[in-house]
Amino acid sequence: MRVCRICGREARGFLYTHRLRADRHPTYAFCSRLCQDAGAAIAKRLNGMIDKTETETKAIKEARRPFAEVIDELGLMPAFEERSAAEIDRIIEACVDGFREAMGRLALNDDLPW
Repeated sequence: MRVCRICGREARGFLYTHRLRADRHPTYAFCSRLCQDAGAAIAKRLNGMIDKTETETKAIKEARRPFAEVIDELGLMPAFEERSAAEIDRIIEACVDGFREAMGRLALNDDLPW
């Protein structure tokens, strides 16, 4: 039985896949249109992710140090000193997502040098 990603009740065929890209984003199931609309809004705000897995959360947190080292080397640290961990995590996620999307586009166009 699939459960609703919002309320935990039994899902009833209301689905959402961010940007209809099942190859890049999970498909979420919901019990009602109300929960589907809420889940879609969350996924749109968080670039397709309703909730991160424990591993994804840990990986993003561990990426903060190399990110800080690079911005420090580039003299950009003052611009980031007042930023919250959540804001830094958004930057890291955007970089990872952008890289993955670009690699996917390049692979589909046979632009990768093999």
